[in-house]
Amino acid sequence: MAKINPLVVLPLVFFAGLAGLFIFGMGREDAQQLPSSQIGRDAPSIATVTPLGDLPPLTDEMLRDGKVKLVNYWASWCAPCRAEHPQLEALSGEGVTIYGINYKDEAANALKFLGDLGNPYAAIGQDEPGRTALEWGVYGVPETYIIDGEGKIAYRFAGPITAEIAEKYIRPEIAKAGE
Repeated sequence: MAKINPLVVLPLVFFAGLAGLFIFGMGREDAQQLPSSQIGRDAPSIATVTPLGDLPPLTDEMLRDGKVKLVNYWASWCAPCRAEHPQLEALSGEGVTIYGINYKDEAANALKFLGDLGNPYAAIGQDEPGRTALEWGVYGVPETYIIDGEGKIAYRFAGPITAEIAEKYIRPEIAKAGE
């Protein structure tokens, strides 16, 4: 009986393992969401963000004011941020308080972005070095957090908010955080 070379079997085992991971990932309820260890924890401090131009500055106290709000990380160089902007404008128009944190961006470019597309943010902070984003666990922009009235992170969405995502996830999670 001939021996089977382990190097011949190894690619098959690797492929089977990879296929199992893909099947597991596709079976999750929300396959696009990345896990976050921040859910249920106090929103990290934003004391290191700086004002953006003469726009209302974002303060740490705003995150803990007893009301539900969104915190949206964005940048002018981010194409998905541009794509989600109409949804942020719509949510803001519905009375949702949205705070913006401009991520690793130049102030002039960020201000032009808001001048061109509108400003859905009640207040804005600039995180040019990206240090605050690290504390929040931001993977990349855009990324949006729902903060409950106690200042705790209730929900996180990584990626651009589309009309479907706003309806299916964001609005229900805002309502849930307000209960």
